[in-house]
Amino acid sequence: MKLIQTVKRRMGNDDKKTSTSRTGATSSGGSNSGSGDLAAKSKATTPANSTSTRAATTKPATESSSFATIPKLREAPPQERTDLFRKKMEVCAVVFDFHNDNMQKEKEAKRQTLLEIVEYVNNTRNCFNEALMQDVVSMVGANIFRALQTRNKDPLAFSDPEDDEPSLERAWPHLQIVYEFFLRFVVSNDVDPKIAKRFVDQNFMLKLLELFDSEDPRERDYLKTILHRIYGKFMALRSFIRRAIQHVFFKVIYESETHNGVGELLEILGSIINGFALPLKEEHKDFLIKALIPLHKVKSLASFYQQLSYCMAQYVEKDPRLAYDIITSMLRYWPVSITSKQVLFLNELEETLELTQPPEFHRMQDVLFRRLALCITCPHFQVAERTLFFWNTDYIVKLINANRQELFPIIIGALYKNSKQHWNSAVHGLTFNVLKLLMEADPQLFDECSAKHREDEEEEGRREQERARKWQVLQEMHDSKVKVGKAA
Repeated sequence: MKLIQTVKRRMGNDDKKTSTSRTGATSSGGSNSGSGDLAAKSKATTPANSTSTRAATTKPATESSSFATIPKLREAPPQERTDLFRKKMEVCAVVFDFHNDNMQKEKEAKRQTLLEIVEYVNNTRNCFNEALMQDVVSMVGANIFRALQTRNKDPLAFSDPEDDEPSLERAWPHLQIVYEFFLRFVVSNDVDPKIAKRFVDQNFMLKLLELFDSEDPRERDYLKTILHRIYGKFMALRSFIRRAIQHVFFKVIYESETHNGVGELLEILGSIINGFALPLKEEHKDFLIKALIPLHKVKSLASFYQQLSYCMAQYVEKDPRLAYDIITSMLRYWPVSITSKQVLFLNELEETLELTQPPEFHRMQDVLFRRLALCITCPHFQVAERTLFFWNTDYIVKLINANRQELFPIIIGALYKNSKQHWNSAVHGLTFNVLKLLMEADPQLFDECSAKHREDEEEEGRREQERARKWQVLQEMHDSKVKVGKAA
């Protein structure tokens, strides 16, 4: 009963909203998922004579009398409830158009019928028998599988995806209950996955994955929960689901660059990776190398960065040797000209280094710290500041000190350059703190590196003077030739 009360509360079972939307009154507040609010909002933008229903099955659109003529499940004799349940699912397969205010009574009648069948399956044992599974999947598919709303954006217009308001699904008053019903079906102990896999098949899963591109975050949240439950229950579909998710990522990386559901899919993968058996199979490593790591190249990384970083950490915890592949790949994809993305890379880099073992660190330390040295001297203070924060992590400091003979000469030059040239006072303070840490770790090596840095600077100064002298000679030769030409 708690489930039904929650759904009703979310949906807003208020007749006043419905009647208000039919008269065209403007609604200023209230639930986003209320059918009256959505109808009132859509009336201003959609002509009233647009199609009121779309047929998702071969059955014609029915009127409210179709819902009314079917008796309530709780009032019917127990032996008739199975057939009645089937009839109610058949009438719920009719899909209404929420872009206009037409057929409000029918929409509300369907909503009440959906709530009734959710309550029925929640309180009835053995309601999902083999004979009804096809009807369940057909009704769910008829409601949720549809062309998703898309917004036409000017490709030349600058916009931040995080600042855009999501486009909410108008049919959510029905969709939410359908998703809740299907979730009850998936998690039900009455549903044998060996039988249900004939109906929840690969074709169904591909259509379900396409819905992850919905702009409505409420729908994606339901899809995430349902897909995760299906993965846990339907063992035969696991490999196919992973390959299908991989294909979605390929499209994001190499074709579209944008997808609304990448974060949710990565969230599911985080749990899946956590359950991988050791040692990791080659197919799981290939998934990391070919599908997950290249996601760092995508422009919209900020929208799913946290989930991707969590997946990377899960892989390194399973097999620390993969830290080398992850970090070296990130260095290849380094966003040199996008400072906000560099900060995200540095965050993930620090998290990965905390899980990296000394042998892997030693293999990549040179190329890694040459990149960090460039980040330390970056004019953008957030990049420089974030890099200097690496020395606040004890484990990373321990790794650096263990390899100080190779790393101090790379870092000290960048730190001295910062101390003299960087404009930000906070970066100055952090720079001197890091210099102090290096000096305390090995005073003799620090003095040697400092002396070498001064020699390099003096040598660079001499080369600069020689370069200027040569240019001056060339300039004088050019000027003399010009004078001779004019004199002739």
